Amino acid sequence: MFDLGWTELLVIGIVALIVVGPKDLPGMFRTVGNFVGKAKRMARDFSQAMNDAADEAGVKDVSDSLRKATNPVGSAMDEVKKASSTFTQDTMAGPKKKSELSEERQAQADKIRARTAEKATERRAAEEAAQAKAAAAEDASGTEDAGKAATDTAEDSKA
Repeated sequence: MFDLGWTELLVIGIVALIVVGPKDLPGMFRTVGNFVGKAKRMARDFSQAMNDAADEAGVKDVSDSLRKATNPVGSAMDEVKKASSTFTQDTMAGPKKKSELSEERQAQADKIRARTAEKATERRAAEEAAQAKAAAAEDASGTEDAGKAATDTAEDSKA
């Protein structure tokens, strides 16, 4: 609205200091501040009343239509967002339950689950066998080391 720079404000302050005087300057600024506050409040109330009247008259619908007409990319993106939110809501509902599968698909799913369970059991058995083999090798190397240590201590005691 008004374009006042620092230099203009400085000139206004110096003139006010000279004209009003340093004693009455704070009171004048307080009065001017109250007046500006009242003017802003009145402008805000007027603006709010105009917006309410426009909403009641349906101007907002017309302005939305004009905005969509002037910005086709934005309105297309709104439709994409709406479609994607519908899609994500559908997928968030979760997968179909077993009872909702056809008989053929249910039989295939059961076959896959059974084969997966067999493979998991075989893998666990192989892991346990590997761990047992590693433990046996560790025990065997541990007994050889213990036997060497006993022989070394016997030789040391003879010497």
